[in-house]
Amino acid sequence: MLARPSILSNVAGKRNRSGKREGKGWGEHEPLSRGLSPHYGPSVFAPFRVRSFRIQWPSDLLTSCAFEMETLILGWYVLVETGSVLLLSLFGALLFIGTLVAPMFGVVGDRIGHRNLLCAMRALYTVLAATLMAIAWANALTPLIVFIIAGLMGLVRSSDLGVRGALVAHIVPADQLMGAMGISRTTSDAARVMGALTGAGLFAEFGIAAAYVVVTGCYAVSLLLVLAMGSGERPQPAAAAEAGAPRASHWRDLREGLSFVWSTPPLLAGIWLAVLVNATAFPFSGALLPYVAREVYGIDQTGLGYIAASFAGGALLGSVAVSVRRAMQPARVMIVSAFVWYACLLVFAQMEGLPGGALTLALAGFAQSFCMITLAVVLLRLAGERFRGRIMGVRMMAIYGMPVGLLSAGVLIDAIGFGATATLYASLGLASILLLATYWRAELWHAHTPANAR
Repeated sequence: MLARPSILSNVAGKRNRSGKREGKGWGEHEPLSRGLSPHYGPSVFAPFRVRSFRIQWPSDLLTSCAFEMETLILGWYVLVETGSVLLLSLFGALLFIGTLVAPMFGVVGDRIGHRNLLCAMRALYTVLAATLMAIAWANALTPLIVFIIAGLMGLVRSSDLGVRGALVAHIVPADQLMGAMGISRTTSDAARVMGALTGAGLFAEFGIAAAYVVVTGCYAVSLLLVLAMGSGERPQPAAAAEAGAPRASHWRDLREGLSFVWSTPPLLAGIWLAVLVNATAFPFSGALLPYVAREVYGIDQTGLGYIAASFAGGALLGSVAVSVRRAMQPARVMIVSAFVWYACLLVFAQMEGLPGGALTLALAGFAQSFCMITLAVVLLRLAGERFRGRIMGVRMMAIYGMPVGLLSAGVLIDAIGFGATATLYASLGLASILLLATYWRAELWHAHTPANAR
């Protein structure tokens, strides 16, 4: 049983004797939004009035497209070359090997600026993709090389979503955060549609080398766009450093972030939810889809693209719905949508053909967007300016549940079959959501808690 933290940290800052709030809480916006008129209405497209957001959005879209193409292309390659679902699961797990060091990325982002960190990460993506492209053109590609490249990419790639989320929170005003996160999430969801169809089509028609020319190009352009944002973001130093005290070590910053999560029940609940869905939900809507396409439905790469695009299409609609309807209670929506997500996966486990599987995956994707966007909003609002990068780093560490879930699923599928394994995972997820919602009911369900602030 999880130990319940005894106190809720003061996420909104302290008040001095005159009643004025000291420091910055989660309700304040950041320096990059200076110059934005306070008279802008709550338009769906209001975040695009900020120049940096206008540049970051297409950069994130291109990066996400490259991620999806890589996962699909290399996953199919590994499955065809090895014929092993266990090795396919290992490949998927390697893409998330960096989740254990994700909190340190948050610490570095808080110190040097999230835009600068994002530049370095996307430069590495470009170099690794270009290396694999050159090896493929030389006809020297092997599964071992794919595993090595995937491992190196996974060290950094796991933190990309958290870093870009923290950067969005720095860029846009706080009252536009829900809409901005919804719009930002569309980059991942639209990329799953475009990346799945484009990657599968290019691979089937021209081969892996030509497909990787497109992947490398996406990474390179995304890097140029982040560089074009400029260096207007101000790194967020710790309070002690601002006061002139010696700067704390990276490890102390990390410990402070972990302590803040542990002592703030809504944050802790959100992190546990992130661990749960990554371990038991995402494997069946991502890395294991090549197995579903080839072994369960008996279809080729093009059919695989359609399956992946169905989940992504539902997720894209969900992200658009969140960006339009922003007046919601985030924690409540997070719990309900997670429950619906698992219910859809339970139905998906029983499907034996492409039409039914694609439909249930689309519904699961729709619920998934509501769950993940509201989770990010809860974490970013409660984190405040000082801890934002570290909290998102801890949230990215929760993705470590995915490689654990993937490897376990690979073993179970070999032993009891896909349908039984997916049913087991979905049932475990439903039971865990009910337990989590009951245990943290006061922090997540009551309308007037900070986690449900609109």
